[in-house]
Parts: sequence; C-alpha cells; structure tokens
Amino acid sequence: MKKNIFLIISLIITTTFWSQKNDLKKLKVRELHNNIRLNYTLVHQPTEKVGFNLQPTMGFVGLNYNIPLNDWLYTGAGFHTAITGDQGGLFTLGVNLGVNTPIYKNLYFDANVHFGGGGGFRTLVRGGGLLYPNVGLQYKKNGYSFGVQYGYVNFFTGIQKSDNISFFLEIPTTLRVASYKDALKEFIENDNSKDAFFKKPGVKSVQQVTFDYFFPFGNSRTDASTTPRFQKIDRVLSLIGFEYQRYLTNNTFIYAQLDAMYGGLTAGFMDLFFGVGKNFIETKYINFFAKMGIGAAGGRIFPEGGLTAYPSAGADIHFSDKFGLSLHGGYHRSIGGIASFQAYTAGFSLKYYGLSGGTEHPFTKEKASSIKTKGAQLGVQNQFYFDVAKFGIPASDLQLIALKINYDLSKRLYVAGEASFAHKGMSGGYAHGIFGVGVKSNKILNNKVSMFLEAAGGVAGGGRVDSGEGVLVRPTAGINFHVNNDFHFNISGGQMWSPFGNVNSANFNVGLTYGVALLNAKK
Repeated sequence: MKKNIFLIISLIITTTFWSQKNDLKKLKVRELHNNIRLNYTLVHQPTEKVGFNLQPTMGFVGLNYNIPLNDWLYTGAGFHTAITGDQGGLFTLGVNLGVNTPIYKNLYFDANVHFGGGGGFRTLVRGGGLLYPNVGLQYKKNGYSFGVQYGYVNFFTGIQKSDNISFFLEIPTTLRVASYKDALKEFIENDNSKDAFFKKPGVKSVQQVTFDYFFPFGNSRTDASTTPRFQKIDRVLSLIGFEYQRYLTNNTFIYAQLDAMYGGLTAGFMDLFFGVGKNFIETKYINFFAKMGIGAAGGRIFPEGGLTAYPSAGADIHFSDKFGLSLHGGYHRSIGGIASFQAYTAGFSLKYYGLSGGTEHPFTKEKASSIKTKGAQLGVQNQFYFDVAKFGIPASDLQLIALKINYDLSKRLYVAGEASFAHKGMSGGYAHGIFGVGVKSNKILNNKVSMFLEAAGGVAGGGRVDSGEGVLVRPTAGINFHVNNDFHFNISGGQMWSPFGNVNSANFNVGLTYGVALLNAKK
C-alpha cells in the first residue's frame, strides 16, 4: 500500500512540474507588433435631463492595448476613466475592433468601435453598456503616431451620450512569443542557435500584487450614498491591486497600477495610475525606490474630477532572483476637486521579477543559458449573474464584460486574474476584480474538449450591488472547446457570494481565449 501511495505521489509530481529540455533552434518564435493608444475626449453631459447639479463636460481618457490581426485589421482591449468634471470614479472596460490603412505616405485612415461596460453616476448610465465608435486620421513615423477622430460616446443603456472630437497618441510595443503548445518547456541556448531573434535583448519587468492602506485627512468626505451624506472620512481604507513595471534602463521603469477598495467604505472606490519610478540604492538583497504616478480615482467619495496624483517611496527585499517583498508609503491626492480627497498611504507588495523575450539581459548584456517557456492565456467573456441583491433598488440579473488572464504553473495547475464591468442590469458602475487558482484536465474527444475548475476571490462594488465592503468569493467549473493549439471557446458556471454583503447569485459565462508561450530567460 505504501509503495502504491509513493508511486502515485511521484507520478503527480512528475507530470506537474517536469519540463522538457530542447534545442533552442527548434523553438518557433513570432513577434507581435502591438501598440498602446492613449486618447482624450470631452464628453458633453445631459444637464437638462437630470434634477441635480452636473458639470456640463467630462474629460474622458482611455488606455487601449491593440493587436494587429493582419495588415489592416486590429483588435484589443482598454480602460476609460473620467479626469475632469464631477464624475471621478467613472471607469469602463471594453474590447476594440478597428481598421487601419494607409492613405498617402505617413497618413493613415483609422476607424474602430469599442464595446464595454462601466459608469459612475448610475442614474446617467443605468445598465452601464458603452458603445464608442470612432473614425479619423492618423500620422505615423518610426512606429509612433498621433491622430484625431470624430466619435460618439454612447452609454446606450442610459442618458449619458455625446458626439465628440478626440485626440490620441500611440506608442509601439513588441511582444515575442511562441505557440501555446510549446509552453512549459526548456530550450537550451547553444552556438547552433543562429536565429537573429535570439540575439535580441529581453525585457526586464516586474509584476506585483499590492496591498494599500489609506489614512484620509483634511476635507476628505464620502459621497451622497452614505447616511448622513458627505461624512468626513476618519477611518482606514483598505485596497488591493495589481501593478506592472517595465524597465527603460537598469534602474528606471514605467508602470501601470489598478486598485479597488475592500474595506473602510461601502464598496465602489477604484483608482488607475501610470507613472515612472527609479531605484536609487541597489544591493543584492535590498533596494530603495521612489515613484510618481498620475491617473484617476473615485467612487464612494465626494464627487471629484477624477484626476489624481500618487507619489510614493519604499524598499524592495529580494528573496531570490524571481521573488521579493516591497514596503512602501506615499501620498494620494485628488487634483482640482472641490473636496480634494487626500490620504497618507502605507502598504506592501508581493513581487515577481522577470526577463522575457530574449536570451540577453537588456542592460547588463549577461547571456542566459536557456529559455523556459510559460503558458499564458488571455480571454474575453460575457458573464451572466442571476437575481443579484442590491440596496435601495430591486434585485435584478446582471451582465458583465470580463477580461481574464490565466498563467500556467504546470500542465494542470494555473493562477487566474479577472476584471469585469457591468453593461446590463441597472447597475452601471459595478465592477469586480478577482484572483484565483484553477485546475484543468487533459484534452479528450480527439483533443477538442477539456474541463476546468476554479476557486477565486477578490473585491467588488458599485452600481448599488449589495456586496458590503466588497469582499467576493466565486467558484466556477467549465468546459473548453479547442479550435487549435492556441485558441478555444469556453462555457462555465458557478456561484458568486459576498460574505459581508447579501449577494449570493448563480453565474453563467460564455467566452473565447487565446494562448501563447511566454519566453522567460533562465541563467
């Protein structure tokens, strides 16, 4: 019996963590020439249709990541948020489909449509559905570009809609990947690897899960959803978030950060920042850094424009080449708002350090001995939640648009992250962000079908969904239908439960997923 148990345990360990070693020249790699688009739009507000004071315009900014499908067609996904006006806390998430084709020399025609969900004032967006078509001109030079477009911001489930002129800037970025079938393998570098790709430097990056604690002061107040309204905030606020850093030099980086609140106020506060940081003192085990972020924040606080600054400083402690712990403190402040929410902050982050896309360090020129591929899958889902409890308004069904990333730990085990925003169901402005772990089966039925099981939790809020201070638990199970090695459709179902609120709803999801093998350099 003991021998049988030992044999089973050995088999599980072998199939879970074993990776093949191959010659690097056998790895087929492709470059995805993607771009990051930043756009700014002035949206006129329906002041004549509401019975409360509303500033006549809202400054609306977007961050979109677009991927070309061929020479003229592209797709992608992105966030939009308010930075001026009085709708700080308006955030949206959606997907893009567009065409881009040359007209004359460096001048291009560009048109796209963005579909998503989100919102701020629920009375303006109601369900939260957003349709945003654009058409315009773009000038390109050396991969960078700028353009102007005519568009129509249409929260089609509500009364907030406006035609507009918008401006955008595009920054090129390259992602080097292999087919998902080559994930979780190791490819050894040797002198026979003559492909020019493997002579290119990799990308130094950091991903981290962040826990922040806000200590508000000054004139920081709640919004009108509290009783009594506009209370002074005199308690600690708790947030959880995710941050991605990409290094421009060996000690200077740019970053993007997204957070949501789960304690201290009724759920609904979010923030989104972009910025630059620098490591000032670096040793083998510790380094000290400073960062400056600019972005948007709001929800459950006194109506601000949204524009927010967040300088911070701290120290990283390295446990290994790949993992570390960061401690930080800072100052979070709304810019140009009436009440001017402000808070001192303190927190910590769990960090993962990566070098991907090549065998050479981009700054030290140190050569890696091999490439170890990691499986990653990006998915889009339409999610259905049934009979969702709310406060102040009747319970109803909700539909959400979701972006989901799965990162393989082994052939069977993976971690998952998801951001979802409501687009139908009278709860515009509701969103959740969750993290979890999943397990998947072998492919069956001629390698066309596989199954999976996930357990996830996170934070949720907004749209009068009764999630308390926002803690969310959601187990799901589902089936994948594989089209090829990289692409599959999926359906799943589960239960969404808020342990400190009254939400306890059945859930059904339909989506599609695309997988790649990321190339991580190994010493």
